[in-house]
Amino acid sequence: MGKRDYILTAILFVILLFGLWLAQNYLNAYMVRILNTAFIYVIAAVAYNLINGIAGQFSLGPNGFMALGGYTVALLMLPVYQKIQVYFLTPLIWPFSVITFPSYLFILSLVFGGLVAAGGAFLIGFPTLRLRGDYLAIASFGFSEIIFVLANNFIPLTNGALGIKGIPQYTNLWWTGGLAFLTVFLIRNLVNSSYGRALKAIREDEIAAQAMGINPFRMKLLAFAVSGFFAGVAGGLFVTLISTVSPTLFTFAMTFNLLIIVVLGGLGSITGSVVTAFIFAFLQEILREVEAPHTIGSFTIPGIPGMRMVVFSALLVVMMIFYRRGLFGTKELSWDLVFRLFRKKEPQDEQ
Repeated sequence: MGKRDYILTAILFVILLFGLWLAQNYLNAYMVRILNTAFIYVIAAVAYNLINGIAGQFSLGPNGFMALGGYTVALLMLPVYQKIQVYFLTPLIWPFSVITFPSYLFILSLVFGGLVAAGGAFLIGFPTLRLRGDYLAIASFGFSEIIFVLANNFIPLTNGALGIKGIPQYTNLWWTGGLAFLTVFLIRNLVNSSYGRALKAIREDEIAAQAMGINPFRMKLLAFAVSGFFAGVAGGLFVTLISTVSPTLFTFAMTFNLLIIVVLGGLGSITGSVVTAFIFAFLQEILREVEAPHTIGSFTIPGIPGMRMVVFSALLVVMMIFYRRGLFGTKELSWDLVFRLFRKKEPQDEQ
C-alpha cells in the first residue's frame, strides 16, 4: 500500500467509526445484535480464509480455536463472586478462581484468548503441516472434537455442560467493528506482502514453491497460527456478546457456518468473506421464519428446527454449480480498482 492508500484507508476508518456511532445510538437492540454478530463473523471468516483460501490448506477446526478463545476470555473477565456462584458443584481451579480482569483490560483478555487459540493451532499444525493431503483437515477436526469433549468433562475449568453464565457484556459495535476493520487491514497487508505471495505460491504448487527457496512448512504453520489467533479473538467477542459460554456454543456447526461464508465469498478473497459474512448474519435472522410454525387456513405447518441450515446447504450447492469460484473468486476490492471504475464512468458522464 502506498501513502495515498493509507490515507484513504484512514478516512474509511473514520467513516466506519461515524457509522458505528450512528448504529449504536439510533438502531434498535435487535439490529445492533445482528451487526455485532456480522462483525464477529467477519473476523472469524477472514482468518479462516487465510489458511483455507490464501494458503490452500483445508482446515476443519476454527470452532475449536474459537472455543479456546471464548473460554479464556470468560475465565479472565468473569468476576470472582460470580465464579463462586457458577462453580457451585466443583470449585474453579487456581489461578482463575482468584483472577478477574477489570473492564479496561478487556482488550488484553482478547489478546490472551487469541494467544491460547494460536497455541492450539501451533500444537496441531506442527506435526500435520509437514505432510500433504487431508491430514490437516482430519487433525483439526479431531482437535475441535477433543476441545468439545474437554469442555464437557473438565468441570473444574469449564464447568462442564452447565457452562459459564453471567459473563459481562463488554462486546459492542465499537469492539466488533473496530477489531473487524483491524483484522481485515492486517490480513490484507499480510496477503499483499512477500509472505502472502509465498503462501499463494504454496497453494498453487508446493513443490515449485519449495524449489524457489520457500519453506512451505514454516509459512503454513505461521498462517495457521495467525488464523487461530483471530479465531480466538472472535470467540472471545462472541461469548462477551451473549454473556454465556458452553460446549454446545462452538460445535462443528460453527465451522460449517464459516465454511459457507468463505466458499460463497470465494476462497482466497478477503472482500468476499467480508461481504458474505454480513449476508449470512442477516439471512440467519430472516430465515428464522422457515423454522417457525405457519397456519394456512385450517392447516398448520409445524416448525422444523434446523431448516435454515438446509436452505444454506441448498444455496451452497447452487453456488457450486453456477459460481464455482464463489461470488468474488480471488478478486479483491482495492483503491486502484475504485479509481479505475470512476475513470471509466467519466467519459460516459461527459457524453
